[in-house]
Amino acid sequence: MRYSKIFQYAYLVFAVLFIYDGIIKLKDGIDGAYLSLGLAALAIFMYFFRRKFSKKYDNNHKS
Repeated sequence: MRYSKIFQYAYLVFAVLFIYDGIIKLKDGIDGAYLSLGLAALAIFMYFFRRKFSKKYDNNHKS
């Protein structure tokens, strides 16, 4: 279960990288900025999704 906690935070790291990339692309007027920001939103969603199911698994495993 330790690995799932590492991957949870990896999603946040990727979200920050995609947000940075999207902002840089928006400032430069390069196409694909919205794709980077969309991927950042997906990574944030996956973080909360994985965290929810990790807590659910831990609660069921303790019982």
